[in-house]
Amino acid sequence: MKKKWISLALSLWPALSSYSHAKEQLSELSTLVVESQNPTQSSLGGSSQTLDWSQDFYPAHVFNVNEALRKAPGIYVRDEEGFGIRPNIAFRGLNPFRSTKTLFLEDGLPWNFAPYGDNDIYYHPPIERYQAVEIIKGPDLNRFGPQTIGGAVNYLTPEIPMGFAGEINFTGGTRDYKAGHARLGGGNETAGLLLDYVHKEGLGSRRETFVALDDVFWKTRLNLGQAHTLQFHADYYREDSQSTFGLTEAEWRHFGPRYNPFPNDEFATHRWSVAATHQWRLSDRWFLTTRFYWSRFHRDFWRQMNQQPTDDYAKFAVAARDPDCVNLRNLRMLGERIDVNACDFSRGRLRKYETWGITPVFHANYQLFGFAGELETGFRAHFEDQDRRTEDGAAPRARNGEPVEINKRYADAYAGYFQNKFLFGDLSLTPGVRVEAIDYRRINRLSSPNVRGDFSLTKPLPSLAISYTPWPELELFFGLHRGFAPPRVEDAVDNLAGGPIEIDAELSWNYEFGLHARPISGVKLDLSYFRMDFDSLTAVGTVGGNDTPVAQGKALFQGMELGVRLEAAEMFNWSHNFYLQLAYTWIPTADAESAFRCLPQTNGIISPACPNGLVFGSSPGNRLPYAPEHLVTATVGYTHPTGLDLRFETVVVSEQFGDFMNLKSGAYHPNGPSSAEALSGQYGRIPTYAVVNVDYRFHL
Repeated sequence: MKKKWISLALSLWPALSSYSHAKEQLSELSTLVVESQNPTQSSLGGSSQTLDWSQDFYPAHVFNVNEALRKAPGIYVRDEEGFGIRPNIAFRGLNPFRSTKTLFLEDGLPWNFAPYGDNDIYYHPPIERYQAVEIIKGPDLNRFGPQTIGGAVNYLTPEIPMGFAGEINFTGGTRDYKAGHARLGGGNETAGLLLDYVHKEGLGSRRETFVALDDVFWKTRLNLGQAHTLQFHADYYREDSQSTFGLTEAEWRHFGPRYNPFPNDEFATHRWSVAATHQWRLSDRWFLTTRFYWSRFHRDFWRQMNQQPTDDYAKFAVAARDPDCVNLRNLRMLGERIDVNACDFSRGRLRKYETWGITPVFHANYQLFGFAGELETGFRAHFEDQDRRTEDGAAPRARNGEPVEINKRYADAYAGYFQNKFLFGDLSLTPGVRVEAIDYRRINRLSSPNVRGDFSLTKPLPSLAISYTPWPELELFFGLHRGFAPPRVEDAVDNLAGGPIEIDAELSWNYEFGLHARPISGVKLDLSYFRMDFDSLTAVGTVGGNDTPVAQGKALFQGMELGVRLEAAEMFNWSHNFYLQLAYTWIPTADAESAFRCLPQTNGIISPACPNGLVFGSSPGNRLPYAPEHLVTATVGYTHPTGLDLRFETVVVSEQFGDFMNLKSGAYHPNGPSSAEALSGQYGRIPTYAVVNVDYRFHL
């Protein structure tokens, strides 16, 4: 069947701060939803779910990935710069800092620049580029890896339409916000092509900050007879921005949240990626899908300060020679304006990552002894190169300088998994196992001679999923799997001695059970209980991360997730539709079950920041940082038969702690109310906050 369509939209979209914004659509035409033909899109079970662009994101006019993912229960997304280009995403109470505890995928392939050796996120493509997002939790994670603890986000690229299709959107708003999105493609049963381009720019949520990004995506498909299909896609992403870090408490009080003491800071990224998929249909029931992926990511971040206001310029090689630099920290703690141009210092954190791999997956549906089953097994060979360089410049806007770090880091990872779904009428049982084998190498090229070291680990990861569907309107599920996350290369191999550090992978036993119910027409209910019991959890401290040395401890997370959708038009057969959508997460337990122990280096030395070898303030029973107990995204709306749609959305995040000590405020810090730690704004309780979105649109 062939369909032809062209859509042209003109939008007015105020881009306010990351805390709240109102949205207004001038005119829009509906777009075609193409039925998926992607063999990599999987059927998810348990508490996993799929969010669709046309149903979940487009009607709400989501501005970035943060707004999109808040619509699913179990996810905590912390805003940073307003555009969602450096998201902080976590599942089920884990620390969201730089999304280090989250697995990112694109069409089922590793999407981050170093998922094994350095799982930080420093960029994010525009959410408009994707057709749908899979939220993966529970035993489903064991099919992907390596991060299999809390959850994964799998972004699904748009399908190539049958026939010709095109769409152009223009958006503008406050703070010089401008955006354009163009998509064009088409094909037939034999071949197809899709092109997608997004541009965004605008002032940030703080003064003297700016973001400009471009994303170009290309996808093509070729059917070679009935048995073979080839698919390729490529992407280029670029960002140039003024970007910096946070404020001290005194700066916040004296100058407000839009104050930026470091206008010279700059952030630039470039990313190239390609992927190729070959599907071989051996029969109607047997499929072999082989995929290759490659990406290269460059990141240059020049700024005049490290992550934390507590950092002292005196420890930086170039800045220590300039007394104006050393005094800046004290002025910031007192809340006085600073002149960064008086400090002849700038530090560049220059990173290059190259990642590639190949992954064949075999899938078979079969009948054996009168029983039906589904077998899936796969293998992945994955390789990462990190080229890390840090330079200290001798001017406030220097973009080169004296090297203080030159590191090469490598990760070679081999993973395989096997799972089989046994079908017994309304009951299904899916046991499985995943094995991860990883080798790390690190070379310190700043030392003479170069210091070299390596580290390796192998972990078997079992899983079990059970589903029971007594009626078409009700599904009960249970899941159990071994959660796993590898350490970073820098945490596993000592930089100065080259030997392995006494660190283990993050390991947990994860459980979930719940139900999916459709009791009556127009009512959708998803409810689940989860428990993550950690043998070893790697600590992430306050928002900057560097204030807490590498440490591990036992921890327990458990809670409930609730998703509800009510449609009055379907319930009562009305032409007018009142609707309610709710995503609620309750995490009563997110506690340390042991003090977090700082890990010794190869020479046995433990960081002086760890009294008695423990993270400062860490103790059993304390709630872990950045784990709010309640997360709510609630939407109420009304759709008129003429095409008018009104909706009101409220996002509520309950209070949380910013430190391991669970301090009420920084003034209670053990170092005293006048200490740098107390004045930094990094310690203490973060109060409950809410984000309110109002949206209306009218279909002509």
